[in-house]
Amino acid sequence: MSTATYPSQSSEVPEMAKPEIVRPIANFQPSIWGDQFISYDSQDMKTEALSQQQVEELKVAVKHEVFTNEGDFALRLKLIDAIQRLGVAYHFQEEIEDALQHIHDTYRDDPCNNSDDLYTVALWFRLLRQHGYDISSGIFNKFKDANGSFKESLVADGSAMLSLYEAAHLKARGDDILDEALVFTTTHLESAKSNGCYSAQMTEQITHALTRPLRKTLDRICAKRHISICQREDEASSLKHNEALLKLAKFDFNLVQLLHKKELCEITRWWKDLDFERRLPFARDRKVELFFWIVGVYFEPQYSVGRTFMTKVSILLTVLDDIYDAYGTFEELVIFTEAIDRWDVKCIDELPDYLKIFYQELLNVFDEMDKVLSKEGRSYRVRYAIQAMKDQARSYFNEAQWLHEGRTPSMEEYMSVATVSISYTFLTTISLLGMGEIVTKEAFEWLAHDPKIVRASNIIFRLMDDIVSTKFEKERGHAPSSIDCYMKQYGVSEQEAIDVFNKQIVESWKDINEEFLKPTDVPTPVLLRVLNLTRVADLLYKGEDGFTRVGKMTKDSVAAVIIDSVPL
Repeated sequence: MSTATYPSQSSEVPEMAKPEIVRPIANFQPSIWGDQFISYDSQDMKTEALSQQQVEELKVAVKHEVFTNEGDFALRLKLIDAIQRLGVAYHFQEEIEDALQHIHDTYRDDPCNNSDDLYTVALWFRLLRQHGYDISSGIFNKFKDANGSFKESLVADGSAMLSLYEAAHLKARGDDILDEALVFTTTHLESAKSNGCYSAQMTEQITHALTRPLRKTLDRICAKRHISICQREDEASSLKHNEALLKLAKFDFNLVQLLHKKELCEITRWWKDLDFERRLPFARDRKVELFFWIVGVYFEPQYSVGRTFMTKVSILLTVLDDIYDAYGTFEELVIFTEAIDRWDVKCIDELPDYLKIFYQELLNVFDEMDKVLSKEGRSYRVRYAIQAMKDQARSYFNEAQWLHEGRTPSMEEYMSVATVSISYTFLTTISLLGMGEIVTKEAFEWLAHDPKIVRASNIIFRLMDDIVSTKFEKERGHAPSSIDCYMKQYGVSEQEAIDVFNKQIVESWKDINEEFLKPTDVPTPVLLRVLNLTRVADLLYKGEDGFTRVGKMTKDSVAAVIIDSVPL
């Protein structure tokens, strides 16, 4: 384990007599962004006003063309799908719900008049499942042969295969036919991609989908990519009859991106004022990546206050993690954890200097949130956020204690702590603070009782994180990971443990999907926060730790969502 010596923080011993404190060194990568986001171009304000006017006009046109003219069944499904992929569905939530309710009521038993139109059946299934309708996956039995396998003739139609592939990712536990469909489509799409069986454009879409299906794709990345696809589509495109929709998507993407740039500018200035780079230099500077993370949770303009809250708290959470994981001595962490549990400014005097700095800023941000929410009559929400922060700190301390004692816990003990320390219960709590009246006290109570969807999200993130970060963390000295615990408890190899975890991740995604089926325990927008958090984890931790060790994938994703506008 790499170590370094630092002067003691104690002020009771004369300077010359202070003992040296040996601390671990994490050697975190510095921020790759510099001061790139510290200013906001005033010229953008003129663009913003013009874009807002264009968006309002185009919304009227799209509403008229898509939702007042029913058209044929298949075209209606394609247009709803396009609206969602293009990132403008938040403008038409009621219209989409009404349209899907009508489609469900009209075609619930036979969506395609018993035809073999796999593309449309799979699209119908996926859209309705996404919106909570418990459609039976048995609808796909009609596409099997006498031997109970999916018909090989289906393979010739790339669009149909891709549609079934995307639908299969909406599977819940017990949807065995969707497990089969996913194996069938993945196998044949991988082969077709290699052999050039489809057009170049279809092959490109397949390649992307195999890496990240729609169910796991962030809304803004999906929108950016689908706008590009629609611009290149041929005359057979379902959008050829609705140019207003594509124009709306372009103007709306750029307009929302301007808001995100403004928010990131404010957060960057706040971070610079904290001066943590000088005062707490051991901590990661990931403000840009964290803002991108939170945009993934909710990008819509109405959640601007919530995004700012959540990003600031996430920045402090990252520093808190580094205090416990990469700097603080065990003795310091004992008194620090107690101070967080007491949540009282009077505790500052008991802390070392560097912890005084952090503790004060932590209280300041929560006080800021309390003042804003008090004006709305929602200050009760902050109490849940503070308790979630206390739970977070306690989980970090428990992990530090394992390292201090040199102990590898059982998998059961590990997961009971590590699914808290991974932070998604905490971040879901914070995400609800700025969501307005749709969130009630009942939603916070639901969240406090470890609901299945949140538990599944925590498991996915924890296992994905451990799979990609164990090597780096072992090199610098770290608490045991799930891989260490599983290998020791069951006497298996590292790869065998990873294989088990990958299966658990698949099953946990099924739990997430199941929790969206009506009737839901909380409003769907609350569930979407959990889904979106899981999507971010899938993006940043699939095959690599794209947060701690920022690479091309993370950089390109940030650029696509926050930096590069859409050509009009």
